[in-house]
Amino acid sequence: MSKVAHYLQEHLVGEVMTGTDARHYFATDGSILLLDPSLIVYPRGENDVRKTARFSWQLAERGRIIPITPRGSGTNQTGSALSSGIVLVFPAHMNRILELDTKNNTVTVEPGINYAKLQQTLHTHGRFLPPYPASIEYSTLGGAIGENTSGEKSVKYGDTRAYLKALRLVLANGEVIETGRLHKRELSKKLGLATFEGEIYRSVDTLLEEQHELLEQLGRNVRRNNAGYYLSDIKRRDGSFDLTPLIAGSQGTLGIVTEAVLSTEPHNPQITLMMARFDSVEYLQQAIIELTNLHEPPSVIELIDQYVLQQVNELNPNQLKEIIKPPFSAFVLLVEFDNGDRSLKKAVKQATKLLEKYATAVQIETESEQQQQLWKVRESTSMLVANNTGAQRSTPLIDGAVPPERLREYIEGVYGLLKDIGIKPALWGHAGDANLYVQPQLNLNQVGDRQKAFRFLNEYTELVIKLGGTTGSSSSDGRLRTPYLENMYGTELYALLQKLKQIFDPYGTLNPGVKFGTSLDDIKAMLRTDYGLDHLYDHLPRS
Repeated sequence: MSKVAHYLQEHLVGEVMTGTDARHYFATDGSILLLDPSLIVYPRGENDVRKTARFSWQLAERGRIIPITPRGSGTNQTGSALSSGIVLVFPAHMNRILELDTKNNTVTVEPGINYAKLQQTLHTHGRFLPPYPASIEYSTLGGAIGENTSGEKSVKYGDTRAYLKALRLVLANGEVIETGRLHKRELSKKLGLATFEGEIYRSVDTLLEEQHELLEQLGRNVRRNNAGYYLSDIKRRDGSFDLTPLIAGSQGTLGIVTEAVLSTEPHNPQITLMMARFDSVEYLQQAIIELTNLHEPPSVIELIDQYVLQQVNELNPNQLKEIIKPPFSAFVLLVEFDNGDRSLKKAVKQATKLLEKYATAVQIETESEQQQQLWKVRESTSMLVANNTGAQRSTPLIDGAVPPERLREYIEGVYGLLKDIGIKPALWGHAGDANLYVQPQLNLNQVGDRQKAFRFLNEYTELVIKLGGTTGSSSSDGRLRTPYLENMYGTELYALLQKLKQIFDPYGTLNPGVKFGTSLDDIKAMLRTDYGLDHLYDHLPRS
């Protein structure tokens, strides 16, 4: 590999590293997996990315495959930022805001920009980017695009794809293309190109036309689905065509983003926050459904269960002492409204009436200091995520969602699985999207706990599929959920998704093993027995 590194260093402006320390650092991300890369590239611009992709393509033409994986800050919890080949690390150099268009309310950025830094800049202009993840302080926009990230605000505002307007994308062969909504005449020009770009447009257009009926089966009755590829909004009824929605959530398997244009929303710092407590899962589900159906829906509907609160209370009785006290209710909802002044009071009044019908207690706060106290209830999950109980660690395994009307069955099913396997229960998440998290305390160095992890992963996936849900909701598949993708979609749809991947990546150089080509045995071989979040303790690991 030293010859490859020497060649690339000669032709790239950015740095190339093969040192043991660098390779060891980039062998892990936020997941429970480990995979040693061959070399690290810190691109200084799009031309470095293009040259690296072109070099990899030329080697592949001669039968030698060296994979390329784009990487932000490595917060991904599914192993999609890992590679056995070249890791392209963007935060070092390609981390700028290129343009802030206050007229059209868009922002153009490089993929390595820190999400929080961008958000702070937007706030100074009265705007914000709503689908930020819990890892906003230490994640990148490129990673958010790759995962099609959603977060606490997505129940009202949608996911990253909803704000993605255009991209500059390096294809597998090193060609650079610009994506965006094309009208019929513009599409005709693309279809006529004698380049790899033209080949992609022709092949995707043909796929959409020939497999129209089959593609309709990709839809899931969930608010957010990132499993596989998103093909629904490429070609619209008016004949317009856009590859941009497809790239969101593709995790670097179809191309490498070097520039992105995103729309933004007005930022209203004047909010009202409500905390409601429930002892009934049926009432909880009904309240959530009715909240999301309000004319002015909440901007946040977050869930924390009693087991989270009990464990936090055991770890530090003072953490939530003045906010919420035992005995804890079965479930706590945090509901936020960020409407304009005119409609805010009306929306809060409607929500209060609704919640009082189902909840055992409702608390309303309009002052920032009191709201911060209530938010500590949701943010207390960070204590569980970061807590070390001896050799045990909070283990990120799932990120699924189900149809909202099946949330009760989802919660009860997860509790049942945890009890049967012998894992201490605790769940939280984006209740408005019926998207829940479970990160059980396990010691992956112990055979018994590894067996528990995979049994839970298998049975959880069966539960979610049975309920008509998705195995990837607020983030995409990565390596961890790839073995389950065919089970979720069935053989025909799975083969169709593979065909799409083949169109963009005929030699398999773009992040192979993500979405396709990773089995459960592969996952077991990559398992980190020393899993931890050491590289995130400068911040506060959250989920």
